[in-house]
Amino acid sequence: MSDVAEAQPAGSRVREKGQLMSASEIERTLVRLAHEILERNNGVDDLVLVGIRRRGVPLAERLAKKIAEIERSRPPVETLDITFYRDDLSTVDQKPVVQPSGASYSVEGKKVILIDDVLYTGRTTRAALDALIDHGRPRRVELCVLIDRGHRELPIEANYVGRTVQTSASEVIEVRLREVDAEERVMLCERVSSG
Repeated sequence: MSDVAEAQPAGSRVREKGQLMSASEIERTLVRLAHEILERNNGVDDLVLVGIRRRGVPLAERLAKKIAEIERSRPPVETLDITFYRDDLSTVDQKPVVQPSGASYSVEGKKVILIDDVLYTGRTTRAALDALIDHGRPRRVELCVLIDRGHRELPIEANYVGRTVQTSASEVIEVRLREVDAEERVMLCERVSSG
């Protein structure tokens, strides 16, 4: 879940500091991650990619496409809405709008790769694990993120990482994807007080 969605102090805004990844760098990173997923899972048998809504979903779709180009077989892609499973709903600035997550699916006995854009405190991943159990008991669950920015509050680590970026607590990572944001880049931003 992009840092922008994380709780921000009242009266703060975000300013851009610099670009971390271009569209072509995101593309190359996804190719590498697809190869790593295939290698570690020995192909696509019983593999399911589960994108954490919002930006995890287009990343999962793109990874499935890359995997299909390499392996000639495309793993299924599912969407996971973690809204009801978050432990920070009372601290989030804007209350999330809950929408139906679509058709029900099962991950029973499957090898699941959870996919998200930014790994930060680990709370989004914890909520995703809770939500995933409603879809069955997977054989194994791994985590794939485009950016790992550190600052974990829970003992959660990604199995597949596009890029690790050291950040301060006042910095924010904004992943912008064409499917959601109509642009393609990863930005390092900083919270600034507007008061």
